[in-house]
Amino acid sequence: MSAHLYAALVYLHLLAALLWLGGMFFFALVGAPVLRAIDPPELRRRLFHDLGLGFRRAGWWAIGVLVLSGVGILHLRGVLRWSVLGDGPFWGTAFGRALAWKIALVGIMLSVSLVHDFVTGPRAAVGGPEGERARRRSALLARGNAVAGLLLVYWASRLARGG
Repeated sequence: MSAHLYAALVYLHLLAALLWLGGMFFFALVGAPVLRAIDPPELRRRLFHDLGLGFRRAGWWAIGVLVLSGVGILHLRGVLRWSVLGDGPFWGTAFGRALAWKIALVGIMLSVSLVHDFVTGPRAAVGGPEGERARRRSALLARGNAVAGLLLVYWASRLARGG
């Protein structure tokens, strides 16, 4: 294994995770509360929409880096071989369980992000009752994704320590 390549991939993985999760938490804890106080409602919706689009672009780039660097890290660790992944006892090890949890949470977060960013988020930009329902659903999805992100960080730290 190339130690320099492995270190570079871990570094990129951590930076991308900081961008994606940090952006989510900043938006939830700082951005959204500040924006909720803005009047008139049309301006508030536009700012939410514009900030959401900006973060969506950055977030999906971060997700791409996370997936590619994560696959690279697993490859360099020798995990991406059928003799490992196809081995039932591997998934019973501490490392295998941590990897399974991390992969499951990544799948959940990707699915939730897709729905939030491309279904409920655009609908939240409109006015009226439909937009209000979409805003509530978007906020709920974002909170759920943040909780999944916290769990993901826990399992990632376990994985980095061998399970």
